[in-house]
Amino acid sequence: MCKRVILSIFVALSVALAATAAEPTRATYNINDNWNFYFATDADAANASVVTLPHTWNRECGEGDYLRTTANYTRELYVPQLWEGRRLFLRFGGVQSMADIFVNGYYVGSHAGGFTAFTLEITDRVKFGADNFLRVVVSNNMRSDILPVSSDIDLAGGIYRDVELMVTGQNIISPLNHSTEGVYVMQQSISEDVAKGVVRVYVSTPTMDHATVTMRIVGDDGYEVDHHVVRNAKLVEERPIDLPFEIAAPKLWSPTSPTLYRVEVVLGDVRHPEDVITLTTGFRDISVNEDNRLCINGKPVAVRGVNMAHDRQGKATAVAPHDIDSDLDIIADMGANAIRSLYGPHSSYMYERCDRDGVLVWVDMPFGRSPLSFSDICYYPSASFRNNGLAQLEEIVAQNMNHPSVVMWGLFEQVWQRGDDVVEYVRELNERAHSLDPSRLTVGCSNSDGDINFVTDLVVFRQSVGYMKGSVEDVAVWCRQLASNKSWGDMRYGVCYGEEGSTEHRTEHIERAQRGTRHHPERRQTYMHERYASIISEADIFWGVWLSSMFDYASSRRPYGLNQSGVVAYDHVTKKDAYYLYRALWNDSEPTLYIPERRWTERRNINQTIDVYSSEGTPTLMIGADTVPVHRVSRCEYRADSLVINGRVVVTAVDSLGVQRDSMVLNVGRSTLLR
Repeated sequence: MCKRVILSIFVALSVALAATAAEPTRATYNINDNWNFYFATDADAANASVVTLPHTWNRECGEGDYLRTTANYTRELYVPQLWEGRRLFLRFGGVQSMADIFVNGYYVGSHAGGFTAFTLEITDRVKFGADNFLRVVVSNNMRSDILPVSSDIDLAGGIYRDVELMVTGQNIISPLNHSTEGVYVMQQSISEDVAKGVVRVYVSTPTMDHATVTMRIVGDDGYEVDHHVVRNAKLVEERPIDLPFEIAAPKLWSPTSPTLYRVEVVLGDVRHPEDVITLTTGFRDISVNEDNRLCINGKPVAVRGVNMAHDRQGKATAVAPHDIDSDLDIIADMGANAIRSLYGPHSSYMYERCDRDGVLVWVDMPFGRSPLSFSDICYYPSASFRNNGLAQLEEIVAQNMNHPSVVMWGLFEQVWQRGDDVVEYVRELNERAHSLDPSRLTVGCSNSDGDINFVTDLVVFRQSVGYMKGSVEDVAVWCRQLASNKSWGDMRYGVCYGEEGSTEHRTEHIERAQRGTRHHPERRQTYMHERYASIISEADIFWGVWLSSMFDYASSRRPYGLNQSGVVAYDHVTKKDAYYLYRALWNDSEPTLYIPERRWTERRNINQTIDVYSSEGTPTLMIGADTVPVHRVSRCEYRADSLVINGRVVVTAVDSLGVQRDSMVLNVGRSTLLR
């Protein structure tokens, strides 16, 4: 869109604002288009490419393709004369990882952290009735003072989420408080009888000494359930105003009944407001009972979770809302009811959908260690490192506090290192998280012994026996040891597991992986998930089960530039065999019938075993026209073994109701080449 078209739109909107000057409110404009992009090392900026946000310079993953550098984004922005006297703000949904912002050559601010939003006021640097020049200098270079300093995920770089221009009156509910809406619904006591708390409002009122702040809460039926007014409040810059609420017999939010309330906050006279903010939230209580079960509103929830990175093939982290919709639909189809946002929050759009759909969310802060290098430093005991981590945690909590789907804050991911101990820093993070938000639990993902497992409210053990060491069956021994360890009786633990598997890799024999291997057969991944799922389900001792991961993701430190531990490939379309295993186990609303190892079509050994995943009881299995006996291996997993097959055959499975049908073709024989 050319600049003059943008000018016409802005003028039209400005006229509309002027016409309603008696009721000035904020307006927000998306400015994703017409950005010039060039690397800082480019000698001639005149050769810049024109890009539309969201944008990253690491759209394609692959060996040697990952670029960590600095780049410039520039744009002209016409600001109408009619906006003079109003306030202007730039809001960035996400820039990875360091951003410095200039307006007309003047530095207006910076942000250090690649997963959270930030907002800057630019009113004093804008020329009204003229073109304005915006420059954003972006770097995804590794720095020892911006978390994460060690990571298994690629930090793609770029302005990878939306950029918005906000135009407001002089006196407003502040967008500068951690780049939020300036309104926090802080829950204090939640039960089926009553929901109590405060709505905290941050105001910025340079031309007012006193003001009225009105809050009302509206139920899903459209009726007001609470109303509170603070009149003639003495206002100071960024001073919070607390408005208590009390709702009798609330409809509580839960995964099975995700009820949402509307919260409206008005600054000034409600008939002629200075500013208005409207948001949605839900009320629920989060706890863990004595049986180590996560409870929502006192009722245990079987947590079936998936780790989820931020990128996808061809787009890296520059994903659109329809991409998120597609991902959430796939997760729901598999039957998972919980999502872990690895290393940092996803976009607010995703959590809004989780709010509506009843999906539980664990949001990490970016404090982790790559599992691929023992020499990695994940923690620098410097003031700048510690302060950046605390600042990012504060932003994560503030920007996601109003989402009822977010039930826990993740503080670390497999962090340990030789030398400086990270435990004290984890304790500091834990204390800060609880002070910011006492209503939620804290959690850490651990693959080590020691004190770190006793800091957060919850701990999730990352288990991997049977992949490069030990046997998969050792998981059963580990579960028994956990359950019998009296000194760990008060520990609230879950489990996370999963290893790599490529749909392109084949093997005749399932063997343990070797360190540094480039061969990740899907069969090995499938076998590991089959045994883990069965053993862990039988143990029944964990508050939550988390798969690592839902989708493959870019990881330049791994072969092929990918972490292939997803149950869905990097294209976010191709579903691996393990996906259908969990669909059979977890999807309670739709039946599953699936024959795994279907991509392994060319087989040499005439002695074969065929598995079937069935959620509807024992299936019927046919090799050609012959029905063969099957037996139950574990819940939803059935097997026909000691089969002799030679040549080309069609394998068909039919569920116990005679409704679902699946089939595959095999070419078997010693003359068949393994591909």
